[in-house]
Amino acid sequence: MISAIAITVDPCRSAEILQEALRRDGINADVHDGYGLALVSVWVGLVVWCDGARFWWRTGWNSERRRVIYAWHPASDPFRAARRIALRYAEIRAQQRAFDVRQSGHHESPPAEPQ
Repeated sequence: MISAIAITVDPCRSAEILQEALRRDGINADVHDGYGLALVSVWVGLVVWCDGARFWWRTGWNSERRRVIYAWHPASDPFRAARRIALRYAEIRAQQRAFDVRQSGHHESPPAEPQ
């Protein structure tokens, strides 16, 4: 009889690998570790949690159920997870820029025509 082998993955190490993968995409992030979980702080409103087996992050809000919507990705594939997180990062940054423009009351002018 073959018994199952439990493989323990260090959440902090998984988070550090994700941090490096994000850095390769030009995104700086911080890793925080404690209580059996690790957090990768990417941007305001974008924190990635890791338990060693998976990464998960907030992607939205379901107003009907009044609950947060999360995306997740296996920690065994940090580079693809980083790509998905980079897309979410770009989304949040674009929303922030649009908000900043509305708040300032200025609209960005189109680039000048070459002469």
